[in-house]
Amino acid sequence: MEADYAIIGGGVVGLSVAWGLLKRGHRVIVLDGDDGSFRASRGNFGLVWVQSKGMNQPRYARWSQESAAIWAEFAAELGHNTGRDVPLEQKGGYDLHFSEETLQATVEKYEVLKGQLDGDYPYEVLGHNALRKEEPHIGPKVVGAILHYQDGHANPLKLLMALADDVRRMGGQALNGKTVTEVCKPDGFRVRCSDGTIVEARKVILSAGLGAAKLGPTLGFKARVRPQRGQVLITEKLPKMINRPSLIARQVDEGGIQIGATNEEVGFNDDVTQPGLSGLAAQAIAAYPALGKAQLVRSWAALRVLSPDGLPIYHESPDMPGCYLVTCHSGITLAAAHARYLPDWLERTDAAPDLEVFSEDRFTVS
Repeated sequence: MEADYAIIGGGVVGLSVAWGLLKRGHRVIVLDGDDGSFRASRGNFGLVWVQSKGMNQPRYARWSQESAAIWAEFAAELGHNTGRDVPLEQKGGYDLHFSEETLQATVEKYEVLKGQLDGDYPYEVLGHNALRKEEPHIGPKVVGAILHYQDGHANPLKLLMALADDVRRMGGQALNGKTVTEVCKPDGFRVRCSDGTIVEARKVILSAGLGAAKLGPTLGFKARVRPQRGQVLITEKLPKMINRPSLIARQVDEGGIQIGATNEEVGFNDDVTQPGLSGLAAQAIAAYPALGKAQLVRSWAALRVLSPDGLPIYHESPDMPGCYLVTCHSGITLAAAHARYLPDWLERTDAAPDLEVFSEDRFTVS
């Protein structure tokens, strides 16, 4: 098989980039792993989120803003092309606080970031009474919230399915059960899979999430990514009771409330644990006491993909020019930017975004 691009990893990140490249007329083959692979795309919280990102790197805040700004149009096009609705609600999101001290400390950090972004950081602080007008079910322990107007949430599984459908509709190949074992470059790139499949390509993109840690160093990358476990809970379908999402809970388009997520450094362990779920439930009930009567119907855990500083990595291999590492833990938020803007960076067009701060060079110890 031959292609202009072979993309290793068929999650939201890989498929978003594939979608954008196909829109530009490139031939694309996506190689996705088997069902035993760790899959962040099937276990994430579904937020399209700007708030709190880039506190130590304003370019990350701006990159998230750029993606959030075009997300609705991106979702609409996917829905039109595939007949699959990609639900998106983008009318702001909350950072809920249980103490005045943490609220004030966060506001001070936001003001610094707002200045670095030339004032483009639309948020307001809601005290408890103002928040209760917006969210009648909020609990008395919540002293206030930061409402950021660029935030929202989507259905991540419907996004993943729509991307896969549209990639295939445009002539791309998305192959499942393909574990890449070797990439070599005798002339062009040759990608070999464990089942004997061979793909020859002009360029290669490694977007395999945690799988990049093993394959990346053979391609000239540091690929310093690590897992972080996040556990979540899902309630039964309920009448509307949460108007805007937060990092504690969101009401999904089908009516259930998703509660999450933990941040656990436990290696590659993706088990669900009673202490983790109990902690999530307690925090959710503190924020929304009515949830204490809700029935829980599902729980799961998934592994986030994190770099040492939490920022994305976009890097061309110094050993294999034409081979790129593309990885992040905000695949939903950045899906639109990856689809619309990253192909220009890969092709080095005049419209290419400046992503230099996200290269692996920032991890070099001098």
